[in-house]
Amino acid sequence: MERRRLGRTDIDVSVLCLGTMMYGDQIGEADAFAQMDAALDRGINFFDTAELYTIPPKAATQGESERIVGRWMKDRGARGRIVLATKVVGRSSATYLRDGETPRLTRAQIRTAVERSLVNLQTDHIDLYQTHWPDRRAPIFGADLKGYGHYDQDWVGFDETLGALTDLQREGKIGHVGLSNETAWGVMRHLEVAEGAGLARVQSIQNVYNLLSRTFEYGLAEIALQEDVGLLAYSPIAQGVLSGKYLGGAKPAGSRGALFGRLGRYETPSAVAAIERYVALAREAGIDPAALALQFVTTRPFVTSNIFGASSLEQLDVAFASLEVPWTEDLEKAVAEVHAALPNPCP
Repeated sequence: MERRRLGRTDIDVSVLCLGTMMYGDQIGEADAFAQMDAALDRGINFFDTAELYTIPPKAATQGESERIVGRWMKDRGARGRIVLATKVVGRSSATYLRDGETPRLTRAQIRTAVERSLVNLQTDHIDLYQTHWPDRRAPIFGADLKGYGHYDQDWVGFDETLGALTDLQREGKIGHVGLSNETAWGVMRHLEVAEGAGLARVQSIQNVYNLLSRTFEYGLAEIALQEDVGLLAYSPIAQGVLSGKYLGGAKPAGSRGALFGRLGRYETPSAVAAIERYVALAREAGIDPAALALQFVTTRPFVTSNIFGASSLEQLDVAFASLEVPWTEDLEKAVAEVHAALPNPCP
């Protein structure tokens, strides 16, 4: 499997990254172990989790994704064969994450989160440690900033957050630093502060990117290419909707939509029309719609790795099959035509 350089590090990661956010609820431990075995056997060396996971987030299962990954690594003796990424939450109302305290990206809380993740993962170091979202309010998860009053809101300074991460890096507890759900301004400020103060440099940004949500291309893509802060793209199949399985109001048994709902980001007024066109485009080309959606993301020049999740080994097979889809000029043109007609229906 092709590997790409992670930022300005000496680490090469597989172009597909196994996302584990459903481990511990929708996906039980036995199935998760089988997925990780298959992924490693087929060339994936990059696994991503977070202190928040499993999804949907709740106190009863918080951290279970990390714990499952940790038990698998210990059982298989696989720690040295994978690049391990996890995340620390930003400002949140989920006080159960911090024993009743409001989660923030402070020096003390970041250390607490890292120590807990290391225990969960049964390892002494994390290769890529990412802030899951900003401490400040920002237009993320499809939110609209109107009425936020975000400019006068306090937030933990980038110098404090990066200082905490730098200390942990120097102690060998984390290897490199990344961002997630961040804006163009946020990425550049992190880079500026790090350079000016000699702090840990951001090496990646994990944001949503798929056929229905291409806003990363407006500003962030240039930063990714010019500053070597490549995209770790999440939700490449848009929570499964780009497979076409939810069209016509369907909710297949066992799917995330049937179990949990939570598809609101991809249920905007123009979403269905765009999904229908992308699914039809794929089928006319003789390509599985999910494979087309995945390969679109993988072939973007600013993408370092494409993070996908699978609820079965069959879905895992589709992800691997996507790498065999020839991305032709005709496909690029056909996708561009749909995007021009229905741009970013699910930002």
